[in-house]
Order: sequence, then C-alpha cells, then structure tokens
Amino acid sequence: MRLTLAVIPAMFLAFAFNAGSALAQQKTLKEQLVGTWTLVSAEVIVPDGTRVPLVKGNPVKGLQIFTDSGTYSFQVIGAHAMVASNDRLKMTPDEMKASGESILSNFGTYTVNEAEKSITIQFESSSFANQTAAPGKRIVELTGDEMRMSNPTRRGGGQTQTVWRRTK
Repeated sequence: MRLTLAVIPAMFLAFAFNAGSALAQQKTLKEQLVGTWTLVSAEVIVPDGTRVPLVKGNPVKGLQIFTDSGTYSFQVIGAHAMVASNDRLKMTPDEMKASGESILSNFGTYTVNEAEKSITIQFESSSFANQTAAPGKRIVELTGDEMRMSNPTRRGGGQTQTVWRRTK
C-alpha cells in the first residue's frame, strides 16, 4: 500500500509536466499556416446547395503559400487546351473564355484572427479583378497537415470550400 501511495504523486507530476510541454508546443494559427500547400479539392456551394468545381477543367491543381511576414499567393488552375497560335496575346475568344474559366489566381497580404480561427486577405491583384474591391475573410480549420478553408461570403453567392495539404 505504501508503494502505491508513493507512485501516485510521481504519476501526477509526470502527467502535469507532459501536459505543460504539450501546451507549450501548440502553435498559433499563423504559425501553422506558414508554408506551402497543394490543392486537394476546390468547390463552390451555390445558394441552392449544389456543389460545382471552383474552376473548369480536369484535373485541377493548386498551390497556396503563406509567409511569416504576412504575404500570400494563391493559384487554382484547371486543365484547358493549348493555345493554337502558341502566343497568349493572340488567343481566340473561345481560348480566352476557356482560360478565364479555368484559372483563379491572386496574391496580397493576410492577417490572422486567432480567436475566430480566420484570416482576412487584402488582395493586391487577382485574375478575377472583382476580388480586389474589398478584403476577403476565410475560415480556417487545420488538422495535422490538412487545411480546410471556406469563404462564407463569396462574391457570386454561396460559399467556396477548399482543402489543402502541406508540402513536405
């Protein structure tokens, strides 16, 4: 009985030390965001609940980069046909339409709201110029090396949901 009573405080101290270490190792949302992310999925949930791809073309690829200094870069690009003239400045109207519908790219700065688990993006430039009219709020969920990001106030209505995987 005496050995058991001596072991209990030691176990409590070991647990308390490990719990404290785990808390000290937890990173802020900003610290977890910093890095390079590759796209897993990207879709729009339109107001009637229908899910559609964020961009046209399959496969869709994407890259998102967050720096520790607060800048970001975002690209989502779906497959589309080669330009017949081999010159992007001489595309046909159909080629321009296909290109415009298959690319969403923007960059700028971001700030983090740790309490809300959200970021606010200040668009410096975008392939969809309407995005630059106002900052954009994104809700972020991080689980290990996976990031889920949603835009609950999409300009065209509904919301955008993307899933990203941290590059190693």
